[in-house]
Amino acid sequence: MYNEAIRAEKKTIVSDDGSLTLYSKEFNESYHSPKDGALRESLNKHVIPAFNLHEGKPTLRILDICYGLGYNTLATLHHIRSQNLDVKVEIISPEFDEALVRSLKDFAYPVAFEPLRPIIEALSNDFRYEDEQFKIMILIGDARESIPQLLPAPSSLLTDKIDIVYQDAFSPKVNPLLWTREWFADIRALCKEDAVLTTYSTAAATRMGLHENGFKLHYYDAPNTRRSMIASPQRIESLEWIDMELKKVRNPKARSLRDDEIQ
Repeated sequence: MYNEAIRAEKKTIVSDDGSLTLYSKEFNESYHSPKDGALRESLNKHVIPAFNLHEGKPTLRILDICYGLGYNTLATLHHIRSQNLDVKVEIISPEFDEALVRSLKDFAYPVAFEPLRPIIEALSNDFRYEDEQFKIMILIGDARESIPQLLPAPSSLLTDKIDIVYQDAFSPKVNPLLWTREWFADIRALCKEDAVLTTYSTAAATRMGLHENGFKLHYYDAPNTRRSMIASPQRIESLEWIDMELKKVRNPKARSLRDDEIQ
């Protein structure tokens, strides 16, 4: 499934909002939707809805799956600063492409991220950053190995359970191990009861994997981006709920991805 021999083969793409992303030859996919825009996708599909649903909380713990180009993590910091939010955040993000992370100190990020330059450099060099408001740790290695190390939460790496999950890995088609029923079981075990999980994937297998682990699913429509999904152990009354039992009746062949069926 993974091919380290071609991992470094990437090309730059200008997405529709003007921000840059990369195309991975290994996965035959870009890191962001070129149509939605790299920065716009991070803010509108992940950061803004998650923070709106946790408005007023003094501390948030975030799991960013996976770090990639760092847009979700950096967009989180940008959002907090630009909106003058009085919140402390702890972000943990797995990433198996160490060379990519080390290269990001030279990546041409949007101008909005320029004030974050010292943080970008620290993360590229040390895989961690901490000040009075932000604590960020990149876990270099296979997420299927590093995420179980956070259990049970709290643990030596995680001071409390997770409030927000950005489920933003390469797609289930090309990176299925980060979308299986077993993967979502680990994620659910890390989550608080009012946690929210944001994801661009609305595929039936994604919905089933989340549903089978006790998540309630909701459609989310953000400005200028395609429809996405927000999951939580609890119903979110302000969002359009997806009736998974009805979906199963209408599509009885729908099933989650399973670890033991992936080659």
